[in-house]
Amino acid sequence: MWFKNLQIYRLPAPWAINADELESHLAPQAFTACSSLDMQSQGWVPPRNNEKLVHVVNRQLLLKLDTEKKLLPSTVINQVTKARAVELEEQQGFPPGRKQTKELKEQVTDELLPRAFSVVRSTWVWIDPVNGWLLVDAGSPSKAEEVLKLLFKAIPKFPLETLRTVMSPGAAMTDWLVSDEAPNGFTVDQDTELRSTAESKATVRYVRHALEAEDIRRHIEAGKQCTRLALTWADKVSFVLTENLSVKRIAPLDVLKEDSEIAGKNDDERFDGDFMLMSGELAKLLAALVDALGGQLKENDGTLAQAA
Repeated sequence: MWFKNLQIYRLPAPWAINADELESHLAPQAFTACSSLDMQSQGWVPPRNNEKLVHVVNRQLLLKLDTEKKLLPSTVINQVTKARAVELEEQQGFPPGRKQTKELKEQVTDELLPRAFSVVRSTWVWIDPVNGWLLVDAGSPSKAEEVLKLLFKAIPKFPLETLRTVMSPGAAMTDWLVSDEAPNGFTVDQDTELRSTAESKATVRYVRHALEAEDIRRHIEAGKQCTRLALTWADKVSFVLTENLSVKRIAPLDVLKEDSEIAGKNDDERFDGDFMLMSGELAKLLAALVDALGGQLKENDGTLAQAA
């Protein structure tokens, strides 16, 4: 299994927590399915087919958060509420007021919820206590924040920090394009986005298109900065780096796929082998990426606030 995205956070390295301690902290937040009157339920589930909420491979920790949501569109609620309001008006001889309409809407919602379909979304979390990383497989920081809120509630004095680098990703990516030279160990691929720093926010995107140095420089000289850049690291992993230091569209290349395709393995062995390969390679990629961005700021004041 490979994460598709990385929202990146820092932990002390090494972080002195073991799987049993983490398990005990997460247990009160174990997932339970929505009841007939719940709109949403969220909690930790075993990453594998066992009762363990923390899966351990080679000192790397894997968590899985499930979020179940009922599909009950507001348009459906409003439509039924409107019909009920008409019936009520006929009964009492005058249209329902604001309070009565609100109560009617709540009643309709309670009646429809047990019949609503639900969807379950899973979010994977990888904790590397050896190198001090916490990575959430989420496409946006807001999705990752759902995970962090639960972790802050579960773990006393959770020492999580935002990752801050000496060079901002936007400035660094722009420099790489201007110089037509990727940092050591990386190559620039054919996708990028350049956005104006002016109020217009004019944006140019290249998708599977050769990045001609002259064209790129002309856009940058006109006041645009790189906000997304496709890169390959060590001929092993391709990804897209964003201006807010998110890593997206992660894909292991053929050389790594060949390493993971070993015949004779059962499902559990394949899963653990893939996770060990992913965690090992992505930990090295992250170290190289931080180095390419000038290193981590030592005076990091980016400690995340505990969720209320």
